[in-house]
Amino acid sequence: MTQILSSERHVIPAREARSEIKVSNSRFIATAAPAFTVDEAKAFIARVKSEFSDATHNVPAYVIGHGNSIIAHCHDDGEPSGTAGRPALAVLRGSGLGDVAVVVTRYFGGTKLGTGGLVRAYGDAVRSVLASLPRALKVATHTVVVAVPYAYFERAQRLVTAHEGQVIAQTFAVEVTLTVRFAVERLPAFQGALREISNGALQADIIETNPATIVPFSAE
Repeated sequence: MTQILSSERHVIPAREARSEIKVSNSRFIATAAPAFTVDEAKAFIARVKSEFSDATHNVPAYVIGHGNSIIAHCHDDGEPSGTAGRPALAVLRGSGLGDVAVVVTRYFGGTKLGTGGLVRAYGDAVRSVLASLPRALKVATHTVVVAVPYAYFERAQRLVTAHEGQVIAQTFAVEVTLTVRFAVERLPAFQGALREISNGALQADIIETNPATIVPFSAE
């Protein structure tokens, strides 16, 4: 059976980040990180709660997956119902990110914020950490190998670059063997261009398929 892979590029956190805001003397420390499963999200939340075990509240929220296939969760952790976890999750869901978990740690500063103030504070704390959070892409990829005669090598290199391939390895022997990773939607055009420059003699063979390769984010 042929596996059909989505060519969508999903934006995810590249690594963990943290920021802090102050609202009426309360400190709100937001920590965000990539989480690809519910178990990973729970482990991250537990770690942050342990780090800030003396805090007044540690409010978690996470979104696992993308689009219509997500698992979302939040908790108020002792704040009035709907004033903490829900606004934190709303900001996450509106960010376009998936596979992301956040914990907003609050140290109470002595001044009550009221319902509206809490909603704004928790939302703003998540916005603050997302503003500094580096992004990456989760992309379905094919890794291919192709043996290229030296007469075609420079042109093949240019084709790899033109089709946004990532060269993983080059072996120089009787021919040059290239191992290259492409996003799934880029490979057919590369294959066509490769056949064109070689009059049909060259073909890249797929040696690995990964439905969730993590690559640096590049806004197009």
